[in-house]
Amino acid sequence: MSSLLELDNLTKFYGNIIALEGVTTTVEAGEVTCVLGDNGAGKSTFIKILAGVHTHDAGELRLDGKSVSFPNPRASLAEGIATVYQDLAMVPLMSVWRNFWLGQEPTKGRWPFKHIDTELAKGVAKEELSKMGIDIRDVEQPVGTLSGGERQSVAIARAVYFGARVLILDEPTSALGVKQSGVVLKYILAARDRGLGVIFITHNPHHAYPVGDRFIVLNRGRSMGNFAKADLPREELVQMMAGGAELDQLTHELESNSDGNGGN
Repeated sequence: MSSLLELDNLTKFYGNIIALEGVTTTVEAGEVTCVLGDNGAGKSTFIKILAGVHTHDAGELRLDGKSVSFPNPRASLAEGIATVYQDLAMVPLMSVWRNFWLGQEPTKGRWPFKHIDTELAKGVAKEELSKMGIDIRDVEQPVGTLSGGERQSVAIARAVYFGARVLILDEPTSALGVKQSGVVLKYILAARDRGLGVIFITHNPHHAYPVGDRFIVLNRGRSMGNFAKADLPREELVQMMAGGAELDQLTHELESNSDGNGGN
């Protein structure tokens, strides 16, 4: 049985620059695949290929075992791949329920008397948020009044409702404090438990490890490995993200400089 999504030696060039090289991993339904890396590691290119913003130049991308290449974001979304970017594409002054639907509101009546079915739209939004464990008392309130974690949860619930099979989350916890990050991690698990294949993009191994089933670490566009959780202790993941040997070398240099300046 094939995986929901498979990346096999996926590679992307921008002119002579290698943005992504030889990246291999799988995304299973009901699992969280974490993609980790610092700025410039290739995470954005990884997202853009899956989201249909760019096409890959080499390697293979398979969905349900079939080779695919998405020419545009609409094609990716049509296959059930939903991407929630850091900026969330929300309108802060618009209500929670309007942000949940964003142009896809249910309507009633016939033209020229066709109009949004407000009560249905509000009811569905509240019910879907509730299914994800999100308790927003008033879906009429502006989405900008919600916390960062709650806004992320609205975006996740929206993607789930509109039929996402693969949910890509672009650094959802990067601008959040500890408590709000915990809120988002809880909703990531809720999406996983609804049967979605979740791709969690992050630079924070402490956020990734508690929710991840599989980990891929990128460094300057190249994969440092593709690991199942059982094969990767937390400490090893943290060490890989911290730079490993590079960090040890830097520490040694700093200590040497400190010793050399000790008599000043």
